[in-house]
Amino acid sequence: MSRSSWLDAVSGHVARAHARVQYERFVRLCKDAVGVQERVLRRRIAAHADSAFGREHGFERIRSYADFVARVPIRTYEELQPYVERMVRGETSALLGRGERVLMFAMTSGSTDQPKYVPVTAEFLRSYRCGWNVFGVKALLDHPEGFLRPILQVVSPMDERRTELGVPCGSISGLLAGTAKRVVRRFYVVPRETGEIEDPEARYYTIMRFAVPCDVGWMVTASPATPIKLARAASAHAEKLIRDIHDGTLRPPGAGGDVAAGLGGRLHPQPDVARRLSSILDIHGELLPRHYWNLAFLANWTGGTLGLHLADFPKYYGDTPVRDIGLLATEGRVSIPLEDSTAAGVLDVGSSFFEFVDAEADGSDADCVHRCEDLTVGAEYRVVLTTAAGFFRYDLGDRVVVRGYRGRAPIVEFLHRGAHVSSVTGEKLTEWQVTTAFERVGQALQLKETSFVLAPVWGDPPYYRLHVDGVATNGTALVQGVDRELKQLNVEYASKRSSGRLGMIELNGLPSGYLEGMNLLRQSRQGSAREQFKHQYLYTRPGADGEFPLARRQAAVANTSEGVSNE
Repeated sequence: MSRSSWLDAVSGHVARAHARVQYERFVRLCKDAVGVQERVLRRRIAAHADSAFGREHGFERIRSYADFVARVPIRTYEELQPYVERMVRGETSALLGRGERVLMFAMTSGSTDQPKYVPVTAEFLRSYRCGWNVFGVKALLDHPEGFLRPILQVVSPMDERRTELGVPCGSISGLLAGTAKRVVRRFYVVPRETGEIEDPEARYYTIMRFAVPCDVGWMVTASPATPIKLARAASAHAEKLIRDIHDGTLRPPGAGGDVAAGLGGRLHPQPDVARRLSSILDIHGELLPRHYWNLAFLANWTGGTLGLHLADFPKYYGDTPVRDIGLLATEGRVSIPLEDSTAAGVLDVGSSFFEFVDAEADGSDADCVHRCEDLTVGAEYRVVLTTAAGFFRYDLGDRVVVRGYRGRAPIVEFLHRGAHVSSVTGEKLTEWQVTTAFERVGQALQLKETSFVLAPVWGDPPYYRLHVDGVATNGTALVQGVDRELKQLNVEYASKRSSGRLGMIELNGLPSGYLEGMNLLRQSRQGSAREQFKHQYLYTRPGADGEFPLARRQAAVANTSEGVSNE
């Protein structure tokens, strides 16, 4: 046995032993979930008692969970936003205790025109990383063939923008990747800088230029659309990719030359690999991951409408197992899946303090709020978090169903965002954003008052269909304008559109008065008073608009906002 193979064998043995210790610790936490949650709550209150928020809510006088509930109401982000804005301006004591420092602000789409800014502290990062470690450990214990093999991880930049004081704002995935232990980072095959390439075609190609020649053991992304996009990019540019691998060059299609120039120096010629890939291309007529990789598993979201993407996985990845990464929000991790082929995961009891509100309740009634040990299997709830970053009793807005228990920790499965949020690729569109976008464009185009519905449509890629009451004579300007405004209002929508994971909006002109007639019919069915009935501008489930007549069926324009929809 060579020295390197001997070291690999020893490293593998040590890694497996360490992984098992970490997982067994998590199992013990689940058995003592009630005690663990009590301790987490006490630590969070003590850590931030001298923050402005803590002083205003009398944290120093909180001795029990009952005291906590009595003093701190459940809040949405919009209700916490004034404190967050003070932090962005540099007043970290608005939410954080003495000695706490903000490493970055993680950004995600909000319900209005402003993104959410989530403060990330060292303790928050530690708990976030701990959840990822447990996830990865269990996945590798179940798929040991992935141990000590290259990892394809797709991350976004942590510094897409900066505050006036220079604090980075962006994706927490970039911070996690950049601060991972060196022993872990050496297995990452894709440089973090690829996330800075704005052109999606160039970005996907560059990622695969680094990854395809490697013996990738497993792939982790957030959206399940990303593995499909990566596979298609490599296949579409197979001959170009093989030439680059042979020559040791990086010549991506599209507009990615500047970043690629800086990354190309990390590559070297691999003629043997290129010959193997050429042979695969000759045999199969296409170059797909199932032909050149032997993946242990894929890791990405599978819950809610995102699971619709999984139907395309076998074409590109064969029968590779898929492990859901869990209910993982920017504000914190909720669940850790411990098995393949399910979106259900065990509550990450050591990361945050969790409460659950009956799905249809508003949270003001204490009888509708439950701790993790008091949930009913089969019931649906909204998740409320108290985190290490100063968010106390924060209504995450995500709805889950309880599938069972592991020890005293519930097993929860993500169902969907709030009642008026649509997210087929992770864009998290809200009804407010949709109505605001339509209003702005309508004013600019001097449209007469009209009614509309925006509905998600499953396709390749998914897209939205804009149903408008009456025939619009300037439909192209309307859909392009709404698309443009949604990009301004929602950073996640903009990201999904620019990457091609979400297609261009399609216009469907409805007969004049159709939506009014439909509303009257629904109102009569529900038995509600007319003044109490609310028109729904945003549908959240693909196919929910199936009853609408299609004036002229159009193909959605997938990758450009310049495409022309129905006029």
